[in-house]
Amino acid sequence: MAAAAKLSPTLQALIDKGLFDRLPPTFSTFFFEQIQEWETLFPAERSYHERLFSLIDRSDPAVVEKMFEPLRRIEQVMGVNEKNWPRRHFTLDQVDFLNRSAHYPQWRKTVSEIFARLDPLLDEETARKGHARLVVVIAPAELPVSSGRMWLRIRQHGKRIPVEPPDDVADYLPLLLTGAPRKDAAESISAKYALAKEPYAAWSIEAGSGLSDPGGRGALVTLSYDRLRDYRTRLTNEVTRLLKTQEIRGPRQLVARLNELKILASEGDVGRDPVLAEFTRAILLSGNGTLLINNTFVEWSTVQAARRARPSVTVVSFGIRNKIKPFTSLLIYADQDKSNPIPSQMDTLGTYVDLEVFYQYIWQEFEKYAEYRHNTAYLFIGEGMDELLAIAPPDFPLLAAKQPVRLAQVFGTIKDWLNL
Repeated sequence: MAAAAKLSPTLQALIDKGLFDRLPPTFSTFFFEQIQEWETLFPAERSYHERLFSLIDRSDPAVVEKMFEPLRRIEQVMGVNEKNWPRRHFTLDQVDFLNRSAHYPQWRKTVSEIFARLDPLLDEETARKGHARLVVVIAPAELPVSSGRMWLRIRQHGKRIPVEPPDDVADYLPLLLTGAPRKDAAESISAKYALAKEPYAAWSIEAGSGLSDPGGRGALVTLSYDRLRDYRTRLTNEVTRLLKTQEIRGPRQLVARLNELKILASEGDVGRDPVLAEFTRAILLSGNGTLLINNTFVEWSTVQAARRARPSVTVVSFGIRNKIKPFTSLLIYADQDKSNPIPSQMDTLGTYVDLEVFYQYIWQEFEKYAEYRHNTAYLFIGEGMDELLAIAPPDFPLLAAKQPVRLAQVFGTIKDWLNL
């Protein structure tokens, strides 16, 4: 193990007692490599690794051996040995080894079966510590549809709640998220939760920059596509330069170079936090289109935040994307404005179509994890609209609304829901 890697005492003790060395190498080396980045993992990720290997360690050795025996047999058939699969070392060579093997489908199936036995036990532990959570997904006011044409893919899972829009549409989101009009500059529900809870518990993810103060307060995580403009520009220019000058000989060299393109503190507040800095770099360089399309950035950031950080409060705000220009080399990170002289045009209809898919995808992604099942209120909002869609447990108070509710009432409801 690299001397620089700092792990929790729990995991280090398990490594020292040889647990990782007793497991099939294709299983243990993958996780061993994952925890080498311990200092850039979110608390939820660290907890998962600790709980997973503590569960294996305290389980009956005979049961553990029986569970992993099918994987050992497949490794033997595949030809896994100390030479091509050294302990505690997972590289792209090993990824290639798996992908080239004729037994790769069977290997994947066997690994999935192992997790089908382990994950339910871990989920039970998580469910016992469950608490109320909130996800708010906001669509921009410029969408060319009424509330009756919103959330078509997921509406059967929730209830449409009539709301009273304010006279001034500029007060719509402030009233919803802070309980007060814009002029009061009140604290948002996500900021309140961040101040009261542990780091990374509350996230604000947006295409624009209108949800929260750029400096942030407490532990609120704020990710804004607009505010990351300088970093996005540097990434785009650097990747384009690398590809044009042919300094990169292959995909491995490109991956290594991209890993070096860290965000600077001057390019965004997330640059001051090593965990968020690495998260942001990975989002912009691994998500298809996240570097160039605002709403793709928002969607992918939200999905990865749910997968990795498991926030208790997540407020997501989409914008209107531009029309994709033809022949822009989109997939190689080209700047559309520079590569094509055609003026950029807002695509309101295309945005609407995209978001109808994104709503469903975001909801389904959150529901994959035990932390969110049966205790999360999802509010899908169209800015300025006279309805919202709520998908929530039966005891969520808004579901009982008979008459249109004021936005400040919605804020009060979610504030109480979160016990703030």
